[in-house]
Amino acid sequence: MNETKPLQINPFKLSQPMGALLCFLGIKNTMPLMHGAIGCASFSKVFFTRHFNDPIAIQTTAVNDITAVIDGGDYSISEAIKNITAKVKPDLVGLFTTGLTETKGDDIKGATFLLKDVQKMVYVHTPDFEGGLESGWARSIEAIIEQLVEKKSQINPTKALLIPNVNFTPLETEKLKEQIALFGFDEVLALPDLSESLDGHLGVKQGALSSGGISIEEIKDLADCQVVITIGGSVKKAGEKLIEKNEFMKHLHFDSVGGLLQSDQFYKALLELQSLKAPHPQVQRWRKRLQDALLDTHFLLGGKKIVIALEYDQALSVGNILNEVGANIVAVVIPNKIVTMEDAFFKNVIIGDMSDVEKEMEDADILISNFHGERITHKLHKVLIPRGFPNYETVGNQLKYDLLYEGSAQFLFEVANKIHH
Repeated sequence: MNETKPLQINPFKLSQPMGALLCFLGIKNTMPLMHGAIGCASFSKVFFTRHFNDPIAIQTTAVNDITAVIDGGDYSISEAIKNITAKVKPDLVGLFTTGLTETKGDDIKGATFLLKDVQKMVYVHTPDFEGGLESGWARSIEAIIEQLVEKKSQINPTKALLIPNVNFTPLETEKLKEQIALFGFDEVLALPDLSESLDGHLGVKQGALSSGGISIEEIKDLADCQVVITIGGSVKKAGEKLIEKNEFMKHLHFDSVGGLLQSDQFYKALLELQSLKAPHPQVQRWRKRLQDALLDTHFLLGGKKIVIALEYDQALSVGNILNEVGANIVAVVIPNKIVTMEDAFFKNVIIGDMSDVEKEMEDADILISNFHGERITHKLHKVLIPRGFPNYETVGNQLKYDLLYEGSAQFLFEVANKIHH
């Protein structure tokens, strides 16, 4: 892993507050409240509105340079809560910080405590001078678990929880829930659950609050799940936090579920957990289809040089699929340092920006990155497979599916067809 540059020239890194915002949008009737300047919130709102083509609910405490100095955070937070509750009645307000308010050291825990009779709140520290999109999302889940989930000592054997990483599209969360349900679970929940809020359904859109997701009541009762399944290194700790609420819960963790081998491990773990002999026939059928897809696409993709520039959990997932088909992953560029990286098969991991991507692309064929990679591929006459945030050029981002047998097969076809033309 190399990190040589003193600064980022053309970054593709996204901030922790943006990860927190996305997380709170997967909880029903929630108002994400960004404790910071107006610009921070409006940027995030525009960014995700364009990516998902859906209204994004967010409020801000509208701190400016004057109030930042004078006010300890309490006043601007309570004013914001007053303004929010005058118009709508959220089940939860998710309060998260920015660099400005963190540098100053506002006591958001205290502010939340003072307002507890007025409004149910969860607070999380997400300064944008450290971490990134993945950690902002993960920290918010951890805060929700610590502050809302009630301790239990019973287990409901037909209930399971999925904790997805921030790179999961709404459809991927939905498909994973369906696959887990095939193993004898009557109730499969996701925390957070974007499959019911940012999935692009035509609903009664008020846009003032998150439009769907897991409810506060469901979150309170999560500690009686038989199993919590975490996917992606960034959310592993969130699963560990949840089993602290009930020692009888089981925790299954997967770094990724992209490609044949990773999917095999996922299904095998569920079979063992439920003491079953074989998975649902539909699962077996998709496995055969993926095997065939690997055969059909390896003539086109074998030996092709690929650069991946994504958040780490997603890079690992698509990297697994491409590795299996014999593609040559020449470089993986990630936006920030990740602790869980040692175990990956990638030979060349760079913590960097789009200028590093451009350098690596000169003798590569395919780039998998967000739509900012388009300029590079256009200039160098290479192929772009758009993934990650943001993707402003294509519609239907919320319904992309690259996981398990089915999604991996579709992903291979997409990449192979792009090269072919």
